[in-house]
Amino acid sequence: MFVSCDTQAEIDELWNALSAGGREERCGWLTDKFGLCWQLIPPVLARLLGHSDTEIAQKAHEAMMQMIKIDIAVFEAIENCL
Repeated sequence: MFVSCDTQAEIDELWNALSAGGREERCGWLTDKFGLCWQLIPPVLARLLGHSDTEIAQKAHEAMMQMIKIDIAVFEAIENCL
């Protein structure tokens, strides 16, 4: 399942609730205690991954691949450098 989260607070709250008794995975993915898979993604990440400049999209992808829980500030910093 995919959830769009507008703020870091929203990601943090949902991450903590959904991962309790489950398992954290990379790139914003987690598996809840019932075995359902979730990805929590902010709109800024979706914009950057789909950016027409492939270098920007690649930079966002590389940053995401290094994360477990998504850190919006990293993607906002990439976006602010445009």
